[in-house]
Amino acid sequence: MGKENKNEMMAFASEWMELETIMWLVLAIAMVRFYMEKGTHRGLYKSIQKTLKFFQTFALLELTCFSLQGIVPTSVLVTGVQVSSRIFMVWLITHSIKPIQNEESVVLFLVSWTVTEITRYSFYTFSLLDHLPYFIKWARWYNFFIILYPVGVAGELLTIYAALPYVKKTGMFSIRLPNKYNVSFDYYYFLLITMASYIPLFPQLYFHMLRQRRKVLHGEVIVEKDD
Repeated sequence: MGKENKNEMMAFASEWMELETIMWLVLAIAMVRFYMEKGTHRGLYKSIQKTLKFFQTFALLELTCFSLQGIVPTSVLVTGVQVSSRIFMVWLITHSIKPIQNEESVVLFLVSWTVTEITRYSFYTFSLLDHLPYFIKWARWYNFFIILYPVGVAGELLTIYAALPYVKKTGMFSIRLPNKYNVSFDYYYFLLITMASYIPLFPQLYFHMLRQRRKVLHGEVIVEKDD
């Protein structure tokens, strides 16, 4: 990539991160406003689902255009796992299984995602502009993720767990034998395997962030690479 093209890509990345920060702030305001008006979480997901789907699906652009190109100093593995798991939660769980949309666990991962993304994109925006306020750095690396990551994962797991009875009863997304392709797929057991996959994956991602945090505390420049 030529220097001029790289500078243009950096400028585009900065603008994109700023836009992402604003979008997630808009989502946060919408969530707070809904709760203040309704006094309950019931109906919250339905009220913000279109916005959430748009924001989360377009996070693929960050992975393909920025992380893979090295424009944003973030781990491709970490970003890939995060983006794919969230798209899965948005489209194949909460969008597809409407009876679980009012579960309290949905609020857990919505709040965790929103605060995380506001913090993360603010960090990238100011870093690309070479003007990083201490509070943003503190929020990104020192404390927020320590609470937000486990809360978000708990919300995701509890939501998938709440979906299991409905999936088992309806047989949704499942393929039964016999059929002309001679293959079978059971979405219920796929969800069980997905939940089990959190056991090895979550500690790896969490301790990766803790290692990055220690580097920041020791004054090292962070360039997130896959371990």
